[in-house]
Amino acid sequence: MTPATLLDTRTGDRLDWNLLRTFLVIVQERSISGAATKLHLTQSAVSQALKRLEDQLGRRLIERHNTAFTITNAGEEACRAAEAIYGSVSQLLTDVSQTKVEATGRIHLLVASRIHSTVYDNFWADFHRAFPRIEVQMDVMPSSEIVTLMQQRAATAGIALSRRMPKRLESKVFLQQRYALFCGRNHALFGKPDIRIEDLLGENFVSFASDALGDSLSPLTIFRDQRGFSGRIVASSTQHDEVKRLLIAGFGIGCLPEHSVQVDLEQGRLWRLPPGEGVCSVELHLLWHRDAQLTPAETAFLKHFRDYIDGYSMAERLASHELAVQ
Repeated sequence: MTPATLLDTRTGDRLDWNLLRTFLVIVQERSISGAATKLHLTQSAVSQALKRLEDQLGRRLIERHNTAFTITNAGEEACRAAEAIYGSVSQLLTDVSQTKVEATGRIHLLVASRIHSTVYDNFWADFHRAFPRIEVQMDVMPSSEIVTLMQQRAATAGIALSRRMPKRLESKVFLQQRYALFCGRNHALFGKPDIRIEDLLGENFVSFASDALGDSLSPLTIFRDQRGFSGRIVASSTQHDEVKRLLIAGFGIGCLPEHSVQVDLEQGRLWRLPPGEGVCSVELHLLWHRDAQLTPAETAFLKHFRDYIDGYSMAERLASHELAVQ
């Protein structure tokens, strides 16, 4: 008789597996009383468990004559089957306990327009490999709106320009972007060497909508005021690519992050204007609310992002795919 014969499908469906464990302890201890002590049960409870198992299997498993204790052939088969079952259960518990806990869920990111960084692009590939079951929603909007919504705990995190960090928001500097003045190929100053800052003071401007006093790009406004620029703002946008498009079209001069337009300079779409040191540096931050109740997916994202970018210098973070292929 094999274990498969003894514990057929119909028996297995109704078998109480706790009775098998009790039976194994009886066999190991070679007595009802010893099993009762080890299991912290009464002798009566152990005897009843043995009887129920024998009734379910329809076989006598143990012969008892006074102090004599003999395991029947059926008992030997039941013992082997029970040992195999509990060996599989033990292995299952070990395998499951060693399995890496895989974060699942959804994260919601608010990001400023057109982040130029190979490190940032590669982060998302690395994050997806590490957490393939986390879903991502990413919304692009002006930095001022991102900061406001993050104060309201409306998203997992934000990536935005921010000059003054509001209370309750935690931050980590991601990029330090240096802004410089440019004109486009359709502008009268395009391609002219030896341009002085004085030559620019009457020129009209293309600007970001956030280029206003008190906003995230207000250093650009301060620069224009301090240098005495008198031209009007004739075009503006919240989006990096649209500001660049208007500059190339010749609407006026304007500021863009230097690292984001190197290919445009090399391919003759934009022209660098003075001052040589640029206009200002503005920090792009990762933002999250310190009091937010984070899900496992959100916790995984924030930790992975911070750990990942810490592995790169600021210069490496500012590099882009477009520059890498030149």
